[in-house]
Amino acid sequence: MLTVIYLAVLIAIFAGMWKVYVKAGKPGWGCLIPIYNAILLLEMAGKPTWWILLMFIPVVNLVITIIVSMEVAKRFGKSEGFGVGLALVGCVFYPILGYGDAKYMALPPSAPSQM
Repeated sequence: MLTVIYLAVLIAIFAGMWKVYVKAGKPGWGCLIPIYNAILLLEMAGKPTWWILLMFIPVVNLVITIIVSMEVAKRFGKSEGFGVGLALVGCVFYPILGYGDAKYMALPPSAPSQM
């Protein structure tokens, strides 16, 4: 019985993540492939793909995950606190983001300052 509940929760989490990826114009199935998942998140956050290497360094990976999650939340019109929630309690926040009414907004690259 516990296994059935666990699988149901897991499916709900992946379904929420799938919807987040689709909202951002990425393939939904990408959330199921571990490293590809991180690359797609980096693209959603507008961060360079080489940051994937930073995700393999202990402690640094926690900081990068929070930064990327905060940027993903920002692009969906959510607060930085919501981004921290994505990083630390993704099993709750990704379904909220996926099933909610948030829309993905790809931010244009910031223009260099004129000094």
